[in-house]
Amino acid sequence: MEQSQIRPTVDFQRPGKQHGHLCVPYSYNLGGWANLMVPITVIGNGKGKTALVMAGNHGDEYPGQVAILRLMRELTPEMIQGRLILIPALNMPAAKASTRLSPLDGKNMNRVFPGNATGSVTEMIAHYLTTVLFPLADIVIDIHTGGRSLDFYPCATMHLVADHEQRKQMMDGTLAWNSDFAFLYADIAGTGLLPVEAERQGKIVVTTEMGGGEPVPAAVHRLTQSGLRNVLVHFGVLTGEKETRQGLRLSPTRWLQSLSWEDYRFAPESGIYETLVELGQPVKPGQPVGQIHFLERPEREPVVVTALSAGLLFASRAPSLVAQGDCVACIAHEVDPATLP
Repeated sequence: MEQSQIRPTVDFQRPGKQHGHLCVPYSYNLGGWANLMVPITVIGNGKGKTALVMAGNHGDEYPGQVAILRLMRELTPEMIQGRLILIPALNMPAAKASTRLSPLDGKNMNRVFPGNATGSVTEMIAHYLTTVLFPLADIVIDIHTGGRSLDFYPCATMHLVADHEQRKQMMDGTLAWNSDFAFLYADIAGTGLLPVEAERQGKIVVTTEMGGGEPVPAAVHRLTQSGLRNVLVHFGVLTGEKETRQGLRLSPTRWLQSLSWEDYRFAPESGIYETLVELGQPVKPGQPVGQIHFLERPEREPVVVTALSAGLLFASRAPSLVAQGDCVACIAHEVDPATLP
């Protein structure tokens, strides 16, 4: 691949703690020679694994951004064994605009990998991750929520990768988040995802869906922050004692999966969406999980959205206004990890 045009102001090989930026060249109407400044912190101390931790892949997903900003301020080199690379707002223009897509180029950061060295701003950042940061990393953590479109039951997530040793390490890292559920998901909305590229390079990838919507409850912030720290302790990058669900007097994490397209329910029409089931509650085949109302046709009965199979309602539409084709529900199914192929 071509060499990246992005210039870091940090030295990834230097020990100690450095705050800096990834300088992404671009032009706009009032700046012919401009740089997009993506904040980055590198903390290095001795030999060990490298963990790359990111949030703000989508700008309207906040808990990970807050969790990483706290680590950037609070951690010292003495707390690290190896190297920790922290990026709180990977898609900086979207984070500043509170949007899913970058306002600079209209791109979804999570659909452009492996990127393009001479492409748009979003594509250049993806290319830099693919060619520079992923090769440095052993562990890649990408913190998501459902953004403004979906509200998830807060959980750690991962793909079901084919390599069984890589999968085992990913499952152990996912469990270290200590969320009530661990979620195996499918890519139903396109290709070019960040985790897929990192997995292709053999990295141990842990992701999340920490709720969604604009309000972030305090409990979600706590889980995001404690889970992230515990995963870093689990992999030996952050010093400290690892916490377990048992030690916290919590029931074991339950594994769920939504690997079929039919597990994701889409709005057949536009209107006002009414959620009928609480997140995390069981549903039966044919059970209504929501319905769509029509302001312009008040005499019409609502269109009902049903579950196609038994499981748990794991994600639901966040905004009440819905357009035809929007995902409005995700049905997840409990699975025994020992039975996975």
